Amino acid sequence: MLNFLPGPILFLLSGLLLIINTSLWAGLISIGGLLKLLLPWQAARTPLTRVMNSFMWAWASCNGGILKLIAKIEWDIQGLEHLDKQGWYLIISNHLSGFDIAAQTYVLRNHIPMLKFFLKKELLYVPFLGLGCWALDMPYMNRTSAEKLKKNPKLKGKDMETTRKSCERFRLLPTTIINYVEGSRFTEEKRQRQQSPYRYLLRPKAGGSAFALSAMGEQFTHVLDITMAYPDAPKDILASVMHGKVSKVVMHIKARPVPVVDDQRYINEPSYRVEFQRWLNQLWAEKDEQIHQLLLKHKANTSSFPQLAEQISKD
Repeated sequence: MLNFLPGPILFLLSGLLLIINTSLWAGLISIGGLLKLLLPWQAARTPLTRVMNSFMWAWASCNGGILKLIAKIEWDIQGLEHLDKQGWYLIISNHLSGFDIAAQTYVLRNHIPMLKFFLKKELLYVPFLGLGCWALDMPYMNRTSAEKLKKNPKLKGKDMETTRKSCERFRLLPTTIINYVEGSRFTEEKRQRQQSPYRYLLRPKAGGSAFALSAMGEQFTHVLDITMAYPDAPKDILASVMHGKVSKVVMHIKARPVPVVDDQRYINEPSYRVEFQRWLNQLWAEKDEQIHQLLLKHKANTSSFPQLAEQISKD
């Protein structure tokens, strides 16, 4: 445990270790991606995908080791009891920091299949990054702009079809797909700019979750609703972790039934889309209150959420 060292030294040390850890496992995953390119059939690629997933598991485990070395973190984790590594899950989560991914992969690595993130299709063509994501079977989405749809109505529904094809490979292997439905990391400035009705969340976007549910809904065991909070973290959470200044991480997981999403109705019926958005908005309202109660319970440093100070004074 090196958390007695000065913050700047911890930052440099943790940064170096994270670079080494990520470079090592990302390099092995990229090599695996090159091998997968040589295999013509998906069935032949599946065993190699399992190996790539084990590399991601090792990356997450090493991240946990680095955390134990540089910081003394209390983990408040709830909801792991009935999860299954042989299941299929869709995770929806709030998004506060670049540290969220490291924290979630570390905590969940032994309880559910390794997390896969929806990517923009363009990222598949980024050198090394695209190959590594492809090797891990990360699903991709192709979002057609409203302008293109207006010019060519025949493109309507193509995005859903692309997502479904991207997810077909997951029928062979237990899978967890995670979707940060806010589309961006939370900041108070973004919240105000959006005029978000929530105190600690941005407005949720339904498209990604609806696409995943329409493509794989019958396979998903549950929707895992994850609520993240860092009660004592200053504004820059990732930097604070690397400086050894974060002492508590809250991750509460609630398994919810999988809603049925009809892709044709979602594409063609505005009222159907509104109904699904209403379901997601309700989850976000519950999550907002949950975060508020968590921060009150842990007597959070209000610099993380400036609006909390005013709210506490009213309660």
